[in-house]
Amino acid sequence: MAITNERQIYIDGKFYPKSEAKVSVYDHGFLYGDGVFEGIRAYNGIVFKLKEHIDRLYRSAHAIMLNVPLTKQEMTQAVLDTLRKNQMKDAYIRLVVSRGVGDLGLDPRKCPKASVIVIADTIQCKDSNSQETGITTIFSWVKRNPVDATTHEIKSLNYLNSILAKIEANAYGVDEAMCLESNGYIAEGVGENAFIVKNGELFTPPTATGALSGVTAEVVSEIAKKLGIKVTITNLTPFMLFTADEAFFTGTAMEMTPIREVNKRIIGEGNPGVVTKKLMSEFQKVISDPTQGTKI
Repeated sequence: MAITNERQIYIDGKFYPKSEAKVSVYDHGFLYGDGVFEGIRAYNGIVFKLKEHIDRLYRSAHAIMLNVPLTKQEMTQAVLDTLRKNQMKDAYIRLVVSRGVGDLGLDPRKCPKASVIVIADTIQCKDSNSQETGITTIFSWVKRNPVDATTHEIKSLNYLNSILAKIEANAYGVDEAMCLESNGYIAEGVGENAFIVKNGELFTPPTATGALSGVTAEVVSEIAKKLGIKVTITNLTPFMLFTADEAFFTGTAMEMTPIREVNKRIIGEGNPGVVTKKLMSEFQKVISDPTQGTKI
């Protein structure tokens, strides 16, 4: 029996209570991580950058030759319908496209139709005071997958790389892990883009080394440029992070969060710096702007 007031989950055109929402054990998303996803935020009745997220979803699907069974307009409607069904104006939305049901073999041709799932709920991936105090991190031994493998340029369902790094962060008692790419340059966090501030300028790693092209990262970069802060995309070494004046993560779930410590090295003064605080303030204005998303 379904629990009253349960979240309603969209699966292939129908809604199911959370306790009854299921996928087949033969689904290749479950068996092999064969699919793509997006994490999206809704703020006060506006789905922030929904178009940009859906565009990225379809780029990821194209890269793995996954035929999404809905048009972009239909996918947009599915997200909005899920939020309305759950009467949510503020939410974290997980949009998943799996290869669908197949057999126990790897061959994706055995999956006749992809499956679309939309979940609207809440998420808590940082302490409530982390924007005031900053978070602690370590460099993980788990390297980011190279661009000629299961690159993190594709937002796929295979997140074992990130899970292993997160396990290491948990084991060392820090808030998050920082991942390096195969040549030893900084790639990103386990699910965030990384930025450093040096001499009033902003630096961030290139996505060409395997990091995801972040929607939030792009927003923050545009804010910086409007404020007259120079933004440079370049390879970053661990030394450059250790000796940065400021550092922060960006991401849909993490939003914009300062980094105060990496491998026991204090970053700058050990608290959010002037540039970071200014960008965070402006970021809050952007996510409150109804023109920056799609109305529910």
